[in-house]
Amino acid sequence: MTTTYATVYYLIPKFLLQKRYWLFGLYAVYMLIFTAFLVTVIMIGSFIFISNLRVEDTPMMSRNLVFILILIYLVVGIVSFIHILNHNFNTLTQNKALENKILDAQLHIKEQELSYLKKQIHPHFLFNSLNTIYGFALKQSAQTPEIILKLSNLLDYILYQVSEKQVSLQQELDHIEEYISLEQIRFQDTLNVTINKNEIKENCSIPPMLFIPFVENAFKHGNILNGKLKIRIHFEVSDSHLNFRIENTAITENIENKQNGIGLENIRKRLDLLFPKRYELKTTQFKNRFVAALNIDLHE
Repeated sequence: MTTTYATVYYLIPKFLLQKRYWLFGLYAVYMLIFTAFLVTVIMIGSFIFISNLRVEDTPMMSRNLVFILILIYLVVGIVSFIHILNHNFNTLTQNKALENKILDAQLHIKEQELSYLKKQIHPHFLFNSLNTIYGFALKQSAQTPEIILKLSNLLDYILYQVSEKQVSLQQELDHIEEYISLEQIRFQDTLNVTINKNEIKENCSIPPMLFIPFVENAFKHGNILNGKLKIRIHFEVSDSHLNFRIENTAITENIENKQNGIGLENIRKRLDLLFPKRYELKTTQFKNRFVAALNIDLHE
């Protein structure tokens, strides 16, 4: 018991588990010598006091020091093995629990960052739309209620449905078209928007507010050239990929200063969180044209 307790509760945790192998080996030798000495003393004491100095009364096995040491260290080895196994199991359990806590913390941070990035999507068109509504209201235009309804539906999507993790792609496209219709009222005959898309499956879903920031940037940074602000939007969806492309007319010398601002940076950060290493976003400047192309691998 002395050898077992000393090995399990002192030598193993203080030296072996700390990877101090030389000291563990040295003290293990010391322990072996001490154990052999202690066993020898007990053998002599037993021979004197129990066997009354008669060899024939002494059990044969108790006379063999090597055999007794083998039995002792067999017990020490089994107990030590169980102790190390239990220690490793506890360590793995603690590491797993710690890993889960870290993953939960990372997930929470990711959700907080996503929430923050969503809140950065403050559609500037809201102020323009309110000004448009004000102007139409002054004229007592019959379009005023329609504009208010469209704006209400869009704000409902932005403020409430955006909290969902996934929305249908068709729902996102419907709100993009509603957004464009609001801008159409503001720009009147100076706006020309074309949307091309293939057939979209009902079960195709994406994170909300994924494409509206691109459309918002096209209106915000686009320029009216030859009497028109032209915007072309293209969607192509398959089972494995989603391709999105948007281009708008813009004055070339103003593109670099405007298009690569905070809005595009926030878009990239959000894409990094939502589709890590599964998307490609390219922005290209042409003469009087700016193009943003996004390709997403839908397979996780």
